[in-house]
Amino acid sequence: MTKDEDLPIAKMSFEQAMAELDRVVHALESGDVPLEESIRLYERGAALRERCSRKLAEAEEKVRLITRDDSGRPDGLAPLDP
Repeated sequence: MTKDEDLPIAKMSFEQAMAELDRVVHALESGDVPLEESIRLYERGAALRERCSRKLAEAEEKVRLITRDDSGRPDGLAPLDP
């Protein structure tokens, strides 16, 4: 068990969640995991993916707020891809 596996997903940084998601995907792709463990890993992977998605959305919103001019209009930067 890794240190990130002990950390609640809701407390993980984007980088921690991505690293843990990568480990989950590799474990599932290996095919060496029993069925019950595969189901647990799949559920964890789904929660990790959601955490990453949420953290990316938060970052995108922060960038949007930072890139506004003095009147609050977008400062000419293209929006980030969803």
